[in-house]
Amino acid sequence: MTEKKEVILSKEYLEKLEDELEYLKTKKRPQIAEKIKVARSFGDLSENADYDEAKNEQGEVESRIAKIEDMIRNAKTIEVKENSDEVGVGNIVTVYDEEFDEENDYKIVGTAESNPLEGFISNESPVGAALLGKKINDRVEVTTPNGKIFYVIKNIK
Repeated sequence: MTEKKEVILSKEYLEKLEDELEYLKTKKRPQIAEKIKVARSFGDLSENADYDEAKNEQGEVESRIAKIEDMIRNAKTIEVKENSDEVGVGNIVTVYDEEFDEENDYKIVGTAESNPLEGFISNESPVGAALLGKKINDRVEVTTPNGKIFYVIKNIK
């Protein structure tokens, strides 16, 4: 039996997943079951687009439910340390990008929660992994598929 990998989640994201799971089970499942029931009443299922669409939607919802349940079962919620002097999961890090002469804020999160376009970067990503354990004013070299990036850590929240 393979061991499940723990899923690092913030408390807020875990609550969001629990709310989504509740919605899918109590609201979405019954809606789809009703759609299937209505579509079946039309007769021949082999040429019934409404039935096919409802069954596809049911499959997507059941897949999402299973994924959320798995994430919650293997969740490890992170405790953000107040006034930490080292970057850890859950921290918001302000970095100065030497190449582009600009500052950016990144929140270090678990892989499940990552959304780089919103500034949520995974602790397992090249940038996230390079920042972990570093302190204010540290110069960090990050190797990415596009080459090396150099950041200086300006703030840790």
